[in-house]
Amino acid sequence: MKLMRIFLWALVCFWLASGFSAHAANTNSLVWHKAADRVDADIRGEALWPLLQQIAVGAGWNVFVEPGAEHGASVKFKDLPSGEALKMLLGDLNFALVPQTNAPSLLYVFRTTMQNATKQVSVAKISRHVANELLIRVKPGTDINALAKLVGAKVIGRMDKLGVYLLQFGDAAATDAALAQLQNNSNVLAVDYNYSLDPPPVAQPISMSAVPPGMGPVSLTLNPPTPGDPCNPIVGMIDTAIQSQALGSLNQSILPSISVVGDAGSGASAQSIGNPIELFTPKQVAPSGSTTALPTHGTAMAETILRAISQATGGSSSVTILPVDVYGTSETTTSWNVALGIQAAVNNGATILNLSLGGSSDSPVLDSVIQQALASGVVIFAAAGNTPVNTPTYPAAIPGVNDVTALGSPGQLAAYADFSPQVDMALPGASVVYVGSQAYIVQGTSAATAYATGLAAGTKNVNCLKWAQILPTMQAEFPVPTNQ
Repeated sequence: MKLMRIFLWALVCFWLASGFSAHAANTNSLVWHKAADRVDADIRGEALWPLLQQIAVGAGWNVFVEPGAEHGASVKFKDLPSGEALKMLLGDLNFALVPQTNAPSLLYVFRTTMQNATKQVSVAKISRHVANELLIRVKPGTDINALAKLVGAKVIGRMDKLGVYLLQFGDAAATDAALAQLQNNSNVLAVDYNYSLDPPPVAQPISMSAVPPGMGPVSLTLNPPTPGDPCNPIVGMIDTAIQSQALGSLNQSILPSISVVGDAGSGASAQSIGNPIELFTPKQVAPSGSTTALPTHGTAMAETILRAISQATGGSSSVTILPVDVYGTSETTTSWNVALGIQAAVNNGATILNLSLGGSSDSPVLDSVIQQALASGVVIFAAAGNTPVNTPTYPAAIPGVNDVTALGSPGQLAAYADFSPQVDMALPGASVVYVGSQAYIVQGTSAATAYATGLAAGTKNVNCLKWAQILPTMQAEFPVPTNQ
């Protein structure tokens, strides 16, 4: 497993030497070293509420703010004591830090008096679901059409083999009433809302002069895989559509795409299954003066996976990627679409799944689809989430899934990264990808997950070790920092 260690430090060294992890992606950074009571910050134009959320998470305090207080923070400093750091961060706002016995300290932020700082800053993730829809899993032999009629629903999506269905109702009241009724139905194994998952991060252009040595376009040769050979993994990449033209010679390692939400118009060769669910239109804009479209998240993740495979195999592998589009033309996806995508990938031979996506809500129906994939021997990596809280992101937190968060520097989580107890490993959270001669950076736990997936697949391809050997070694090589 020596390649794993070399791979990690090569990434971290280029990242730190170039200094573009935060700057090129225009991502604000606030790192709270609690043990030393020192703070590092690089904040530009941060509004008060998200700034206080970062303080609450980083320092571990309960934060209260005076309603109506406003402030925009633009500061940069390193290794300041927390008191001085707060003065820099909060500007002309007043604050009071009140220590507690056997409880987190209380930070009050206000313009007038401390007593007016009554609104607690919440750092919990927000659950969202698609209006008027439920996911349901039923016992074998259940007449789903009769069950839907009983609760006034229409069946708009089906996975008959798994007994999983998508139901649609006339309004929110009918949806909620049906949920309560179905939870008590003896034929129902699981039922819940159809949750929305967070939009993926958008790649940002960077100048070629900012790209460090060794991070140029990926070079990888495909050795024709032997069908059915367990040493030749197929990576099922559950994501947005890929842009075939953007991947160039790397297309040799990409299998024909599948879409579970219809043709995304990406130029990929797509096989459509399932039903489209429109939420809202993606907002991706090419850099000023450029006629080249930004790389989709799926394109960026495919290239990141292939970079990791190249690192692990020395530039020649038999690993292939099966892209499965679960977004279509929408900015977000849903637990139903992800379940469809997982089933499509597994049915088409995927042995590893990359889920560089997630949301705050646990869907028991999606859980059951994932558990069946795991039971068949499929290995799954998923993103821990890009909100710096200690609450879980799903599907990463589902038992058996490899939950991946992001490093910002050696031994230090990225400022945006989830650090919940379920997280299994931490890898660098930035990737350089290319569309033609233009370089882009994509940042987040999604990139860290793609690195983990590619590294696992490449290691399997080279050594043909059992997963029971590879996965524990990865957790040991890429531990989650504990000194946050």
